[in-house]
Amino acid sequence: MPAPTWIFDLDDTLHQASLGIFAHISRMMNLYMERHLAMTEEEARRLRLQYWHRYGATLQGLVRHHGVDAQHFLQETHLLDELYRWLQWEPTLAATLRTLPGRKIVLSNGPQHYIEGLLRRMNIRQQFAACYGMEKMRFQPKPDRRGFRCMLQAERLDPALCIMVEDSLPNLYAAKSLGMRTVWISRKSRKPAFVDVRVSKLSQLLRQHW
Repeated sequence: MPAPTWIFDLDDTLHQASLGIFAHISRMMNLYMERHLAMTEEEARRLRLQYWHRYGATLQGLVRHHGVDAQHFLQETHLLDELYRWLQWEPTLAATLRTLPGRKIVLSNGPQHYIEGLLRRMNIRQQFAACYGMEKMRFQPKPDRRGFRCMLQAERLDPALCIMVEDSLPNLYAAKSLGMRTVWISRKSRKPAFVDVRVSKLSQLLRQHW
């Protein structure tokens, strides 16, 4: 078997976004909606969550229903200097990525500058052959299969030779439906049938036979 191509999610996969970064981005999105759409704090919070659940990304709903400029929204809500203070990752992450056989790609619903900035801050950008954020996915976020297909076509990849590493089950379900193998980053003891491997941290990938 040829070496696989690894498709990594970014947030809560390569770093621990839930420890502070997600909360700050959510606050910035709320403030953006209050400022530019003349909403109250509660209206903005409720609509942000509604669009996130419905479309997989708040941005999709804002563009579709409010005519928000996507690039402006992404820049204003993902200010790197404010986010770096919460950035945390496994100390062995770089070594794990170097040891895994095959090419590695990042596929994230975050904006391109955010992905590139965080990877450089973690000193692992050089480990990845390519990074795909919202812009390069043509603003079709996971779990929308069109976003996956943008990456697969651009990189000329056979899904059967790809391994998707994610913390999100809906995203893994979409990857599996396209023919990829799936790795779930989770501490839960049980896994759905569409998950091939469950690990609680990325260094455990080295225990598997790929």
